[in-house]
Amino acid sequence: MHHLFRNLLKNTVLFLVLFNLACQAQEKEEILEKNKIIQVGANQTQNYIPFLKNKNIAVVGNQTSVIFKESGYIHLVDSLLKREIKIKKVFAPEHGFRGKADAGEIVKDGVDQKTGLPIVSLYGNHKKPTPQDLKDIDVIVFDIQDVGARFYTYISSLHYIMEAAAENDVSVLVLDRPNPNGHYIDGPILEKKYQSFVGMHPVPIVHGLTIGEYAKMINGEKWLASKVQAQLKVIKVGNYKRKMPYSLPIKPSPNLPNDQAINLYTSLCFFEGTNVNAGRGTNQQFQVFGSPFLNKNYFDYSYTPVSNPGAKYPKHENKLCFGKDLTQHKNLSQINLEWLIEAYNNTSNHKDFFNNFFNKLAGNKTLQEQIKAGLSAEEIKASWQKGLENYKKMRAQYLLYN
Repeated sequence: MHHLFRNLLKNTVLFLVLFNLACQAQEKEEILEKNKIIQVGANQTQNYIPFLKNKNIAVVGNQTSVIFKESGYIHLVDSLLKREIKIKKVFAPEHGFRGKADAGEIVKDGVDQKTGLPIVSLYGNHKKPTPQDLKDIDVIVFDIQDVGARFYTYISSLHYIMEAAAENDVSVLVLDRPNPNGHYIDGPILEKKYQSFVGMHPVPIVHGLTIGEYAKMINGEKWLASKVQAQLKVIKVGNYKRKMPYSLPIKPSPNLPNDQAINLYTSLCFFEGTNVNAGRGTNQQFQVFGSPFLNKNYFDYSYTPVSNPGAKYPKHENKLCFGKDLTQHKNLSQINLEWLIEAYNNTSNHKDFFNNFFNKLAGNKTLQEQIKAGLSAEEIKASWQKGLENYKKMRAQYLLYN
């Protein structure tokens, strides 16, 4: 009887594993099917291949720079090389060309093993291409999946690419992609004093633009050094409207593994500027938060961050953290401040709750002061409204989609 039970248990576990794998495969297939309706810029080859012919090209790309096909996808670089486009080098942003580096990790220059192309890192101390980097380059192709948040650094890389291109008489071609958080606009406007690589422009945290529209705004508002303007061409997304849901078949960075994380990121990234862990070191990155300093009698969820491929040294590594599980939370259409306020009000370590990074993420010092003063989420959000109204008027000039 015991032997039969063991076999039954073994077969049940095997069935569940296979069922889970089948569900994942079906989910990926459904995402690809949906994305055939929306034609990303990279798929509009007829609109940009003629522009690239007989020119020397540099590509700014990562693992999301793909062309969707009937079955799966092909990397943009591989596709261009097959079409005999002369790619001279690849520029790699934060997380690297294959998207495997930790947030903030220095990405080294190197050679892409698959293509033999030289890779030039645009992270660390070398965020902007030098004149030497752009010597003999005619066009920079920028194709990276963004997630619509001011502190997601790909738009900062875009800024420096456009600036270097303008200064060195190089054209910029942006292959546009949908913004998975494009259905709303929210957050305080960044103040110039708090400008950094996690916030370079006077925009709200959730800006409501595709990366192509954002490039147009950088140019149009003359935000580049000395007010230079890049020779910019944007290949639009086909069959796309701003409020269309868009599932990413490839995770845009190591710690944004799924649609839930991408949606919650705009709210939970504030915890990066505190002593609270936002799920790094787990399989629920940006879907849970917790800290050893949070009140375990108030927060009924706990987990222990450990070193993993996306976070080699996560905050509170190997320490039991108390907090919240948001993996099943409904889709957000505004920034949630309640979790941040709740954590601050229920920590045993008020003194060290905020760190020096918080004001850079917020884009001001006001938000931290408001939380410390005990203001509610509604009161804080009311203070953002005038800035948001002005931003929306400015933004309207650069929209490519309804």
